[in-house]
Amino acid sequence: MKELLKDEYDDYLDSFNKKSYKGLRVNTNKININDFLNIFPFELKPIPWTSDGFYYEDDEVSKHPLFYAGAYYIQEPSAMLPGELLPIEENDLVLDACAAPGGKSLKILNKLNNTGILLSNDISASRANALLRNIERQGYSNYFVSVSDLKDLEKKYPKTFDKILLDAPCSGEGMFRKEPSLIKSWQEKGNDYYSDIQKELIVSALNMLKDGGCLLYSTCTFDKKEDEDIIEYALNKFDDLKVLPIKIYEGFKQGKNNLGVKLFPHLIEGEGHYACLIQKGETIKEDSHKELINKPDLDFLKLINKDFYNGEFKIINDNLYFVPFFDTKGIRILRSGLLLGEIKKNSFKPAQSLAMSLNKDEFRNIINLNYNDAIRYLKGETLYTNIENNDYYLICYNYLPLGFSKTNNKQIKNLIDKGWIKR
Repeated sequence: MKELLKDEYDDYLDSFNKKSYKGLRVNTNKININDFLNIFPFELKPIPWTSDGFYYEDDEVSKHPLFYAGAYYIQEPSAMLPGELLPIEENDLVLDACAAPGGKSLKILNKLNNTGILLSNDISASRANALLRNIERQGYSNYFVSVSDLKDLEKKYPKTFDKILLDAPCSGEGMFRKEPSLIKSWQEKGNDYYSDIQKELIVSALNMLKDGGCLLYSTCTFDKKEDEDIIEYALNKFDDLKVLPIKIYEGFKQGKNNLGVKLFPHLIEGEGHYACLIQKGETIKEDSHKELINKPDLDFLKLINKDFYNGEFKIINDNLYFVPFFDTKGIRILRSGLLLGEIKKNSFKPAQSLAMSLNKDEFRNIINLNYNDAIRYLKGETLYTNIENNDYYLICYNYLPLGFSKTNNKQIKNLIDKGWIKR
């Protein structure tokens, strides 16, 4: 670090005595930025290098009903950069190669705007489960969550993806302030341990990238062995790659030989990160089409005004899914598309993930709660209403979904999944 930063080294060391910065990113598929700012009760400050990210300080931000409605995702500010830089277009087929806990996948899904498909992958099953829960809370249906080694995906999907995000496992130098436990791991393994892994990962990822596609490589570390050297390795390995320019914001440092950008905690309001954008060959954009899919003949689904495109409804182990058209045979899949609910005999129990995927105009019956009742609903309490009919309702706060309920004798029976809320 002394060699890298020279006369800035003391400032870098001093940054470890300062606070970490907390950030959130607005889910623009659920609410636009202006509407969010009008209803959000906490003080926010824009993060310069994002279109939808904000700094916050109040710890209650992670307990507010808008968080459980999927209106925003809590993410470290510098970690928002890779998803911002990857030039996602609607109808793209995208791979998030090392995706957990999910912040970058959520940004990709925002950019896809309910089109295209995301394959969100992590080699760890436990981390992939947390990834799945984060995607479900934000309310998407055009995704698959896989638990696979990239070498297995490489065999299955040569030259398949329009865009790939590779946030590679690394020594974590950029996170020492926020997570001091990483220092011990660095002392045990150092930079060399990860650089060999990163070389294997970037080769596998580039082999899965279509001609004309873009790959965003990122780490939360500083050593050129894990950053610029990995890019140079890829450039030497493939003869059709070029590094694309990245906008330099105040506090950003250009990487060695102009290979990407570095973020240091003494120069920005955030932790450390590295990012580099690569294009493979020349852009070839294929035409896309939307095929409307008819819903199964279930009484509950008649309450839904949502259209489903480019997929199929499948019953797997008594659960009903909407699965986008994408071949995953032979790949370990944790979730294929949207879980709609459970079918048992002649009954249908709607899933929390279905509620989160809807907006206020996509379900026939809506109950919009005030703040206090929303808190009670999230705690699993029974509420009361003047509604006399017995039917399913989508429970909302600020017209953003929290979950389903069923009315009976003026009671609102709470159907929110147990364990969904952590307060």
